[in-house]
Amino acid sequence: MLSITQLAIQYGTKHLFKEVTVRVHPGEKIGLAGVNGAGKSTLLKIMAGVQHVDDGVVTRAKGLTIGYLPQETTAFPPGRTLVAEAETAFAEALALQKELDRINLRLGQVAAHEDEFGELLRQQGELQHRLDQSDIFVMQSQIEKILLGLGFSENDFGKESNSFSGGWIMRLMLAKILLAKPDLLLLDEPTNHLDIESLTWLEDFLRNHRGAMVVISHDRSFLDNLTSVTWELSLGELTVYKGNYSQYLREKESRMAIKRAAYENQQARIQQTMRFVDRFRAKSTKASQVQSRLKQLEKMELIELDETEGTISFRFPPSPASGRTVLEVEKLNKSFGALKVLADLSFVLQRGEKLAVVGVNGAGKSTLVKMLAGLIKPDGGAIRFGHNVTVSYFGQHQAQELDPRYTILETLSQVNNELTLTQSRSLLGAFLFRGDDVDKKVGVLSGGEKSRVALAKMIATPANLLILDEPTNHLDIVSQEVLQEAMRQYDGSIIVVSHNRYFVNSFVGKVLEIKQSHGTIFDGNIDYYLHKVHNEIPTPSQEREKGPASLPADSGKIPKKGKEARRQQAELRQKKTRELAPLRKTANRCEQEIDSLEGRKSQLEQAMADPELYKDQDRFAELSSEYSSLTRKLERTYAEWEQAQAAIEEIESRFGSDQDS
Repeated sequence: MLSITQLAIQYGTKHLFKEVTVRVHPGEKIGLAGVNGAGKSTLLKIMAGVQHVDDGVVTRAKGLTIGYLPQETTAFPPGRTLVAEAETAFAEALALQKELDRINLRLGQVAAHEDEFGELLRQQGELQHRLDQSDIFVMQSQIEKILLGLGFSENDFGKESNSFSGGWIMRLMLAKILLAKPDLLLLDEPTNHLDIESLTWLEDFLRNHRGAMVVISHDRSFLDNLTSVTWELSLGELTVYKGNYSQYLREKESRMAIKRAAYENQQARIQQTMRFVDRFRAKSTKASQVQSRLKQLEKMELIELDETEGTISFRFPPSPASGRTVLEVEKLNKSFGALKVLADLSFVLQRGEKLAVVGVNGAGKSTLVKMLAGLIKPDGGAIRFGHNVTVSYFGQHQAQELDPRYTILETLSQVNNELTLTQSRSLLGAFLFRGDDVDKKVGVLSGGEKSRVALAKMIATPANLLILDEPTNHLDIVSQEVLQEAMRQYDGSIIVVSHNRYFVNSFVGKVLEIKQSHGTIFDGNIDYYLHKVHNEIPTPSQEREKGPASLPADSGKIPKKGKEARRQQAELRQKKTRELAPLRKTANRCEQEIDSLEGRKSQLEQAMADPELYKDQDRFAELSSEYSSLTRKLERTYAEWEQAQAAIEEIESRFGSDQDS
């Protein structure tokens, strides 16, 4: 349906695209991957026809309709309400309806015997047929469904479209594209301004979309759940991988192991050749051989390693010791005028706990973390930090507070003088500032670059409680995973607001949902929270709020004391033990398997790090296959362990600590 042939673009010595040839097939859902600056957004613009190239490079099927969502928002014509602007997605059908109305009116004015009458009847039938093929008769219900799904409320429908903020304008742009039902969707970071609830709705909608799709996203879960093909842009070349993002990473690692071996072999041959040239350059008897070898080098097609090779990593320094209880929030209240944002919000955070705060946009997530950071005063309630707790805060507007006179490296060194130059460069490298980039003045940076500097600055600040508001907004997937691993290993406490499920899922153990100004705690990660919400299973905190009615149906009301109380308590302990026994057995088995698999994985990684292995391709293929199989088994075992552990926690919460055996 769309093909690109021999696309070549070069800026100076940098090849953005080197003879790229690729095709989009009907119904394909493609994820476009690559580091920042690889050319992903440019490729999408070329496919959409926004950026023009030479004739014949891009071929589109006749009648192909394309819906393109850029990263930048555009203003809408003034005077239109939200719904009226959404209706413009049906502009063609509405124009047909208007023409049909005109013809129907004219038919009432023309006599049946006149020649014009027959022509009008023909036009009426043609227009009616075309309208029947459109969605105009369900237009209003479709508009409401998509606007509500993307987070708008019915109260928003009558508001002027340009009165919304940039993030909501982007949602409206996306809504119009979805309503138009194009043959090919080209989406550049569609999840940037979505909360988790809207994001999961969009996933379901796109999963059922019959057309093709090419999407750029830094949300790995979004790509994994939607795509079946991955295009990777790297060093100007486009490589097609079958499978979603996680499958692409596994396949790429296998390919890169072979490529690294070929690169090392080629570099060894080059060095050997240059040693020969340097040794015999001055000898006339060897002149022809020297020239021959130099020509061989000139003709050699050099192997280049991807930008992602040699990924930078870092770890937080040990956090200062604090008391057992890090934070207590009690009956917190906050309103803005008549709008109640938070009402009687209470929760406790212990040392080392990591909490994700979720909720729809406008629910009060950023308001809460700003109050915890001391930037906003609550209307009522208490915020109490524990003994020796030091807070480091990253907000969505921290970038504005950076001093434009300093370089990136100077900005970081002012925060923590204990960081060595190597540590500072490593930290900045994780946030995409590499080489001479660290010597740029903050004043010349883009908004996204400033946000990354602010995030690095926050991380460099010694603290034992990190409070972060959307930290991944300007990070590519590789940088997100570097930060994610550092967060997982961090020994302090974390409170994070993020719509990026994959990022927070691996390190948080609690989720605070803010909904209709109230908060609910879920003891588990984001997957556990979404499972609970989607299956409408009462949470442990909801169970406790219900009181005696939340006890198992057959438990009855336990008397406070006496023989009957002891008997019923004994029965409950037995029931709890029966329910827990198989789950604990599963969890223990999984833990033993994980230990064994991790050990073997480590052995394989050591073996595959040996350059000598690649001389024996059969042995390499054998180990590579075992490594891939073992990695998949580890993922399944971890998932089984997490499921058993979540069920154990749910049972223990349901029976209550006073019934523990």
